Amino acid sequence: MKTSRILTGLLATGAMLMLPQPAAAQDDTDAKAQPAAVEIEPQVRSRDMVGTFGGQRVSYRATIAETVLESDDGKPEAVVVTTSYVKQPRDASRPVFFLFNGGPGSGSVWLQMGAFGPKRVAIPSDARDDGAPPYPLLDNPDSLLDVADLVFIDPPGTGFSYLTKGTDPKKYYGLEQDAEAVAKVIRLWLNDNGRWNSPKYLGGESYGTTRTAMVARELEGSTYNDVGLNGLILISTILDFAGREPTPGNEMAYVVTLPNMAAAAYYHGKVQAPSVEAIVEEARQFAIGPFITALLKGQDLPDAERATVRAEMARLTGLSERYLDQADLRVTAQRFYKELLRDRGQTIGRLDARYTGRDFDNAGEYPDNDPSFYGIDAGYTAAINSWARETLGFETPREYQSIGREPGRHWQWSTGQGRGAYLNVAPYIGQAMRQNSQLRVFNAQGYYDFATPFFGAEYSLNRMGIPQDRVELHYYDAGHMMYVRDEDRAKLSRDIRAFIRNR
Repeated sequence: MKTSRILTGLLATGAMLMLPQPAAAQDDTDAKAQPAAVEIEPQVRSRDMVGTFGGQRVSYRATIAETVLESDDGKPEAVVVTTSYVKQPRDASRPVFFLFNGGPGSGSVWLQMGAFGPKRVAIPSDARDDGAPPYPLLDNPDSLLDVADLVFIDPPGTGFSYLTKGTDPKKYYGLEQDAEAVAKVIRLWLNDNGRWNSPKYLGGESYGTTRTAMVARELEGSTYNDVGLNGLILISTILDFAGREPTPGNEMAYVVTLPNMAAAAYYHGKVQAPSVEAIVEEARQFAIGPFITALLKGQDLPDAERATVRAEMARLTGLSERYLDQADLRVTAQRFYKELLRDRGQTIGRLDARYTGRDFDNAGEYPDNDPSFYGIDAGYTAAINSWARETLGFETPREYQSIGREPGRHWQWSTGQGRGAYLNVAPYIGQAMRQNSQLRVFNAQGYYDFATPFFGAEYSLNRMGIPQDRVELHYYDAGHMMYVRDEDRAKLSRDIRAFIRNR
């Protein structure tokens, strides 16, 4: 794909719109044979604001802008929307942090309106649902604007970004295609804002961490025109997808979720321990020792050893030995959500196991829905629409795709790692770090996150040639979106702020 000019930069005097230049026809015959490409005038809206972040008073410019991505013959294929927050007056020596969410169809609303943007939506911090509107939009002192300029990217098919009519989804909805598009948007933003020599950080949440690895490969290793990166910031990491697929014979899926089960059981009072950290460490050692050994022995597992493992597993997870025996020691996360609090008539959340819900059928095998998601999504959706449309003045009839379905329907997961192989992008991080001796990795995980288990992230990051002396692991007493909890949002902000300052 070819890329047209991007209009995310603002001059000091305000927004400057640049109209596309029509492609010159090679001759009259070609001009008659080829229909004229539809021109899209990129929209740019900005507003100057002031806020206090990390204890510092910061003047900044908020800009929401469209980038048009074109085919090789100059036809618009996709429009990508970015929202940037840049300290004023502009300082090219400041770090710039490019962020996106996951999905792969998720818009950047979650990180922007929940964690790092200058405003945040007020959501209950104690694992209660967000209720009905209005949802207050508050100043966010935990924004990172005091240490870095921020650029939130909505890849094609997410947020307000979209594919133009006639564009083949296969050109953008896939691991490599998506990474190529995001990398081009980043390069163009650097062009238009004069930031090529600024320290650069790249990061995402959930599938956004997968995207981070892919985009880093695209920026640092796909050509000789590298974009040097200072840091990768991974939040709720999923790099090796084997850990999330409990298919027959894939024992690692049960191993990486066991510490999460122990954490959830501790939170809900089903097991006793001095702290969540203590029970989690016990579960880690059990998982990579007696538990994985028992699973690998299969039907050759002696009865006495099985009984010992079953008893310890019951102590750590709060599940009955009878249930564990019936499950052959292999309890999927979906079953755990339903079984842990069945005696209370409750289920627990997938994104955040602190949340509880009630199903119509308490005798069912799996929960009806995820209470940790339906407990927050309305507030975030209202916040991003209010902020973009009413405050920043972005005009569009399109619905904001907090989690769009289209990308997932067409997504191409292959990276050429081998037919039938589980996706694993951790090697790309290892390669990038070996080729860039100053590239560092920050990893943040919530103890109660079953969508991207913390033990799975640890497993991914301590192999594949990733230099361990440049990896930081941080943990939070919440779930997938740890910033929903006030204390952990502040801690996450402090931790990342320190990571950026220590470059």
